[in-house]
Amino acid sequence: MNVFSKVLVSTTALLLLLGGTVFAEGQQEGVEDVELEGAGASFVAPLMTAWADEYRDETDGRVTVNYQSIGSGGGIRQFLEQTIMFGATEAHLNDEQMEDAQAETGGQAFNIPITLGAVAPTFNLPGFEGGGEIVFDGELLADIFMGEVTNWSDERIAELNPDADLPDRQIEVVHRSDGSGTTNIWTNYLSKVSEEWADEVGFGTSVDWPVGTGANGNEGVAGAVMNTEGSIGYNSLIYATGNDIPYGAVVNQSGNTIVPSLESAGKAANTELPEDTRALVTDTTAPDGYSAAGFSWVMVYENFDENDAIDNRTQAEELVRFLVWMVTDGQELSNSLDFAQLAETPQELGLDMIRQIKWEGENIGEEIVAEQVGS
Repeated sequence: MNVFSKVLVSTTALLLLLGGTVFAEGQQEGVEDVELEGAGASFVAPLMTAWADEYRDETDGRVTVNYQSIGSGGGIRQFLEQTIMFGATEAHLNDEQMEDAQAETGGQAFNIPITLGAVAPTFNLPGFEGGGEIVFDGELLADIFMGEVTNWSDERIAELNPDADLPDRQIEVVHRSDGSGTTNIWTNYLSKVSEEWADEVGFGTSVDWPVGTGANGNEGVAGAVMNTEGSIGYNSLIYATGNDIPYGAVVNQSGNTIVPSLESAGKAANTELPEDTRALVTDTTAPDGYSAAGFSWVMVYENFDENDAIDNRTQAEELVRFLVWMVTDGQELSNSLDFAQLAETPQELGLDMIRQIKWEGENIGEEIVAEQVGS
């Protein structure tokens, strides 16, 4: 049984698909047992599930990772309120949020890249299955989600899909209703390819959708698409492949038709990154790159003390060890769940941030990174 199969059949995965809390249940006895609390993006939640389970085994059940799939918006809010030890998002902290975090903690807020994934246009039409059987381009997707293309038999869809048996059926748009990093990636892409979308809707974790029905989380959008014939939505690729939802290919900036995959998502990020890694890589210029792809980040503070969600130095040190493991050895789980492993540059930039983490002003990150991966 592969990693994804184990995720699907596990109780933790059931909780995930219902929008609940993901638990890696370790032993709870003994003074050395540690719980790490995080929350945020549903986009990366399947990978967090696998990481939590694997890290429990790596630590012989001593470290429990509790992750709540509440959406990037909720993860950012709880992170800034300092009610969780780490947050996860596909919408990196903006300049104002970074400044507020530094003012509150006396140190930086780090956006540490942990993976890269594709946001796929998912749909429900009888007779179609798998990935890439319907082709879209960026302007067409923007007009569908604007409510300007309303029928699957529209000539613009037919032109891109001359061999497809497209029904004369109304398109039912499904979108996220919560603050979402998946929405941030999707609407950022639409803003780059459609001037009308950029002017009238824009991008962010939440937008004023022109048309459609809202659903909570990647789980909710996947469920709504599966249960509504004629619908179109957008999902982290794992929610499409894991639930056998058809998903489309997208014509990229180079004019190539690209099916979303871990390979094409990884190629989208073949670009230079700033030291703080805060960059969106949608509408890539890479010829083989997928257009609606983006990083997922873990948010942590540079300086921890007892006023934060972390209670003591032991918790802080164990969080640092988990962060190092996620961006190094934990990457081996990514591909089996349709996420791209970090390339060398974002991985090293992430480790540089981890090296700076402190407990009450005393550096703890540098030594832990050296212990686990070398200097």
